[in-house]
Amino acid sequence: LFKIVADKTPYLSMEEITRTIHIGTSRLGHPCFYHQKDIKLQNLTIKQGEQIMLNSVEEIDGEIRVNCGVLRNHQNHSFTLPLSQEGEFYECEDEHIYTLKEIVEWKIPKNRTRTVKLTDFSNKWDSTNPFPEDFCGTLILKPVYEIQGVMKFRKDIVRILPSLDVEVKDITDSYDANWFLQLLSTEDLFEMTSKEFPIVAEVIEAPQGSQLPRNILQPGKTIVVHKKFQASRILASEIRSNFPKRHFLIPTSYKGKFKRRPREFPTAYDLEIAKSEKEPLHVVATKAFHPSHDELSSVSVGDQFLVHHSETTEVLYEGIKKVVNVLACEKILKKSYEPALLPLYMEGGFVEVIHDKKQYQISELCKQFRLPFNVKVSVRDLSIEEDILAATPGLQLEEDITDSYLLISDFANPRECWEIPVGRLNMTVQLVSNLSRDTGSFLVRTLVEEITEEQYYMMRRYESSISHPPPRPPKHPSVEETKLTLLTSAEEGTVDLPKSPKSHHVDISRNLHSHQAGLDSKAPVGCQNDLADSKRIDRGASAVSEIFKNEKHQK
Repeated sequence: LFKIVADKTPYLSMEEITRTIHIGTSRLGHPCFYHQKDIKLQNLTIKQGEQIMLNSVEEIDGEIRVNCGVLRNHQNHSFTLPLSQEGEFYECEDEHIYTLKEIVEWKIPKNRTRTVKLTDFSNKWDSTNPFPEDFCGTLILKPVYEIQGVMKFRKDIVRILPSLDVEVKDITDSYDANWFLQLLSTEDLFEMTSKEFPIVAEVIEAPQGSQLPRNILQPGKTIVVHKKFQASRILASEIRSNFPKRHFLIPTSYKGKFKRRPREFPTAYDLEIAKSEKEPLHVVATKAFHPSHDELSSVSVGDQFLVHHSETTEVLYEGIKKVVNVLACEKILKKSYEPALLPLYMEGGFVEVIHDKKQYQISELCKQFRLPFNVKVSVRDLSIEEDILAATPGLQLEEDITDSYLLISDFANPRECWEIPVGRLNMTVQLVSNLSRDTGSFLVRTLVEEITEEQYYMMRRYESSISHPPPRPPKHPSVEETKLTLLTSAEEGTVDLPKSPKSHHVDISRNLHSHQAGLDSKAPVGCQNDLADSKRIDRGASAVSEIFKNEKHQK
């Protein structure tokens, strides 16, 4: 994955920009520029250095113009510029991260090179690292193009290299296009209307690295494309401390079973997000915390807590009372419990203690628990020949996503169908005919799909752009603040404490309030990090081990 380095060479007119840069309706097709001087329009003045986003090119009253926009005070102001608009236009710095495919298709100007920098996301190489030892991460990309074509009455695709010095003549008007193959990609098939399915197609180019049976998608094979649809998948990552991690898309129809694995939490705020009404969250501290206020609780490595809910409390800060958000917990002692208040801004470390030995289907996990969630396959899916999840040491189920699929089958066996992803399976087919007869009921086979680091990041980026994560909790109270903003305006109400995992229980001396902290249970948990990748504190890990030993001894 790459970041783009802004081109220092200016463009001298809007015409040069439109001739050189890709501008389109895709989110990748909105380049941004700034001008060296003010641009005075009829109702608006574009200031020197102000970022101008180019949205589209269209003909208005017989003149080709560029639809543009500037953002001021969180409001977008739209305007158009003619192609004849001259001046020095410079590319703006771009903080987004792109795949190599995106850069080649959208971000390399014609007749120019593109300088990019590798990001940390791609800095995970094994022994096949292709870069020299002193490589600093900066690359200059220059595309090499080739022409793909089809020949009359031939079914294979011909590739014409750019080094081939030939002359060509346009004979489009004198030949019938029906003499040539009408090739369609998986994206082309998905753009067809639902009424056009099912269709019969012949595979011209088979996908590389497909996890489907080899005899389904191979050149010359006739297939049936039954329909297009959207399907749910669970995005999951392997839990391991070293890179590269493997990433998977798990269908909700997966028949294997899972057991829970302990989660790790970097802050008290993450505990607030992870708690549920189904059971009390039991954690052990892996990092000490010493508060600067007597009203708050201190934490030592190995301390155990039952997490209940968030509330507010007053603390004395330099002689002034301040209101802070805290997490109301019970600290588990040897023979009793004591109330504990942990500030949400607390940066510590906690590991979950699992008492649940039940085995779950993936649909049950998604329904009963909030993602992200840590599991391990306890019973593999026996309905598939090779369950690639069974060999993983552990999985973090990260989020539920929706993706685009085609339902296909072998023409000779149309009732056994497979789901193929539109965006990750590159296949070229020739349309043979429409299928008028009813294929009856389907036996739909879904596969666990292993995806690349690049594909994984693209999915996370897309999902994050749809819904913003909740904000980080406030830091320590300051003198200037009269009152920290509460995480919610919901009314507080007294509730009974969940029963602790152990038999004895001591009531907390003060009422604990149900305070949901304004967190939407369906929002993605943007601030829960995958701490399985970070180095655990040895003493904390030992404390967890000791807890399990004690519990086993008690049994």
